[in-house]
Amino acid sequence: MVAKFELSDDSVVVIIGTGAGGGVLANELAQKGVKVVALEAGGRYLPEDYINDEWDSFGQLAWTEPRTTSGDWRVSKDFSGLPAWIVKAVGGTSIHWAGASLRFQEHEFKAKTHYGDVDGANLLDWPIDPAELAPYYDKAEAKLGVTRTGGRPGLPGSNNFKVLEKGAKALGYKEVNTGHMAINSVEYDDRMACQQTGFCFQGCKWGAKWSSAYTDIPRGEATGNLEVRDHSHVARIVHDDKGRASGVEYFDQDGNLQMQKAKIVCVAGNSIESPRVLLNSHSSMFPDGLANSSGQVGRNYMRHTTGSVYGVFDKPVRMWRGTTMAGIIRDESRHDPSRGFVGGYELETLSLGLPFMAAFLDPGSWGREFTSALDDYENMAGMWIVGEDMPQETNRITLNHGVKDAYGLPVANVNYTDHPNDRAMRDHAYARGKAIYEAVGATRTLPTPPYPSTHNLGTNRMSERPRDGVVNMHGQAHDVPNLFVSDGSQFTTGASENPTLTIVALAIRQADFISNEMSKGNI
Repeated sequence: MVAKFELSDDSVVVIIGTGAGGGVLANELAQKGVKVVALEAGGRYLPEDYINDEWDSFGQLAWTEPRTTSGDWRVSKDFSGLPAWIVKAVGGTSIHWAGASLRFQEHEFKAKTHYGDVDGANLLDWPIDPAELAPYYDKAEAKLGVTRTGGRPGLPGSNNFKVLEKGAKALGYKEVNTGHMAINSVEYDDRMACQQTGFCFQGCKWGAKWSSAYTDIPRGEATGNLEVRDHSHVARIVHDDKGRASGVEYFDQDGNLQMQKAKIVCVAGNSIESPRVLLNSHSSMFPDGLANSSGQVGRNYMRHTTGSVYGVFDKPVRMWRGTTMAGIIRDESRHDPSRGFVGGYELETLSLGLPFMAAFLDPGSWGREFTSALDDYENMAGMWIVGEDMPQETNRITLNHGVKDAYGLPVANVNYTDHPNDRAMRDHAYARGKAIYEAVGATRTLPTPPYPSTHNLGTNRMSERPRDGVVNMHGQAHDVPNLFVSDGSQFTTGASENPTLTIVALAIRQADFISNEMSKGNI
């Protein structure tokens, strides 16, 4: 029986967002007997509802409310409304993600120690020891059914992967395979194996790809301890006279303002909306926003150093067939400053459908060079760069009081400027990507600029000292002991790996911490 809690019930944990962080946390707490109310701004869609069409799927699932942008980041010029592929639905962006599930490396957890002082970067070591997170990575991989872990086989190689693999091996790369993916290569966890039909970004209609939408959320609800309220747009978190979070105000489906009381509040709305909620939760006690005595809420926004390389061949590749992210080269993810930058990057296969390819190949371009690239679409192979970008205090989320959403709340402004290290890394990756495709006979290579959406990280980062960040090693706010951050915004640095596995591992760990602290009466 699905739970139903009263608005006045101040014994519940309220979680804002139901994606890889919030959805997993909700289930993990519910399984431990903790009462949870999860507030989700979007609607509820299951595999039978997903639309296998790029434009229509974006309209169905993505957060399309207004945002503004600034900085010299190319997106602020070409995509000023920031149409980020962040999902507004139960399950969050775990519906849209590709499934790549990689553990962070030692040097990435301790970037300040390994990279030293990088001019203009606000580097900091994570307050977590990687060894401490290792057992939670194990649990996360088992939950997600990650291939090439736990005895689960890898996925088969698509044409797009085979082109990448042959070129990579021709250049001497060793760490090349079809990836650690949260997509079933065999039946697992009551979910069928991948059918290789593509459209991974539009929601997996087979349920072969893990998403909290159809795994953790319904399992949490089955305990009778979790109530999910969809179409619930959070306005602000309120607090008592002692400065402890006491409830969450939100607009319901009818546009009425409600207030759910809470024992604990967990924010998991992604790295743009989570700081926006905290900043909108200002009060006389917290004039600069909730949990923001350090002034760090919204700062150190990271989105990974990205870009793509496409190769055109004299025979069809049909890169759209099979899993969207069908393979990876990991050799460049090492830390090797001799390349001219700190940190590293992954090269992962990627394919875009024709509509998105036309939009993102080079916005605003026309003429034969552009149209001939689209003419060659069937003969293209594609890869995506995912690299560690540098946290910078000036890359940040702020409130734009001049633009309001449908509820009259100031929208988020995203300010981002590439660090010189990011540009050096991207240039190196472009050159290696082109060389990979040229090694297998590409007739043309097309390096393309970053897309307007990628992994959004940082903005409420973990820190040992309260002055350096927003939350401690458990995601617990330094200023407000019963307030937690449970998504990628708590990342201290971005690493070169896709972030979801780490978000899930941290959520499992946070659930243990919260339930233990509740049982001790500490929060």
